[in-house]
Amino acid sequence: MSIDRLDADLLELLHAEPRVGVLEASRRLGVARGTVQARLNRLERDGVIADMAPTLDAEALGFPVTAFATLEIVQGRGHRAVVEHLVAIPEVLEAHTTTGAGDVLIRVVARTHSDLQRVINQIVDGQNVLRSSTVIALENQIPLRHLPLVRAALA
Repeated sequence: MSIDRLDADLLELLHAEPRVGVLEASRRLGVARGTVQARLNRLERDGVIADMAPTLDAEALGFPVTAFATLEIVQGRGHRAVVEHLVAIPEVLEAHTTTGAGDVLIRVVARTHSDLQRVINQIVDGQNVLRSSTVIALENQIPLRHLPLVRAALA
């Protein structure tokens, strides 16, 4: 999928002001309301816009500790059982299968450092998790971002 300048402008506007309506977006972008709606529909259909859900802040929800854990899992049984186990743990925010020494990289949050131990224990209690290696994030230097990709897609 390729995007043009109008798509990029629309995505930047939605990022800056997620509650802007289609009519207001069309006014600011200088195009017809139908054009904005058609662009939004296409960007959603093509998966560029994954959802319109609010971005939540784990720290504000009472989970200020962020950590990343690399899991080594039992080989030959697939990832399904491990993923099902991880999905049941609310503090596991995301999981990625990886190449290299580990098999799965996860991002977790906890209420405190000692609560992180509880979360890790819960993670390694999965029967297909052999071991984990965890690093605690001290400060988020670059929050998750996608706008630079929008600009790069135009090049």
